[in-house]
Amino acid sequence: MPGIKIRLKQQDGITRIRALISHPMETGYRKDEQGNKIPAHFIQELIVKHNDNIIATSIMGSGISRHPYFAFKFKGGKPGDKVSISWRDNLGFSDSAEKIIK
Repeated sequence: MPGIKIRLKQQDGITRIRALISHPMETGYRKDEQGNKIPAHFIQELIVKHNDNIIATSIMGSGISRHPYFAFKFKGGKPGDKVSISWRDNLGFSDSAEKIIK
């Protein structure tokens, strides 16, 4: 289930963003069946943009659950505007997605 699922709802000048990110979010403290530590693998930075303007940035650690869900609200946004979300993890992987407000 790779990727980022974005849902947008615009009402009364407020745009609500909901995002579900597929990511293992391993802390580095869990062990596999053989007793070996599973290496840390987690999102470090999340960036949310509205029409290429950053509206939210989050710096994270390993304490976030697997396949994290995020929700944001911001003033503004109108039909046709673009909302994009991108992330980068501690192993150098990244992903991004965008959606147009309807």
